Amino acid sequence: MTDRLRRVPPPGTASAVAAQAEGFLLAREHRHDAHRDAQALCSALPWLTTAQAEDLTRHYVSHRLALSREMLGVTVRRADELRREYEARYRQLRRDLLRRHAAWASGVLVCAAGVSGALCTWAR
Repeated sequence: MTDRLRRVPPPGTASAVAAQAEGFLLAREHRHDAHRDAQALCSALPWLTTAQAEDLTRHYVSHRLALSREMLGVTVRRADELRREYEARYRQLRRDLLRRHAAWASGVLVCAAGVSGALCTWAR
């Protein structure tokens, strides 16, 4: 549709900076959660050496972040598809509603003209 309906703020505005900050904080929190889960996994495997635990943690965090990026990309694409579908449906419904209102108004106008004509004829 139009740019005013898109939720992406223009670059350089306060809301764009806030959105970037929020995204940064969410990404940082997600990374922290992945690191915490990896450490919990490593603590459940007491036979790992320190180097192995660090390597497993690094791989786990990397894999989880890649998976999250992929899932986020799929979600963004699907949201965009849904937005386009809803906008097309909204335009169609709006067109139908306008058409119905125009037909109704035309009908009312024809009836009013008919009644007016009948009254003028009857009054003579």
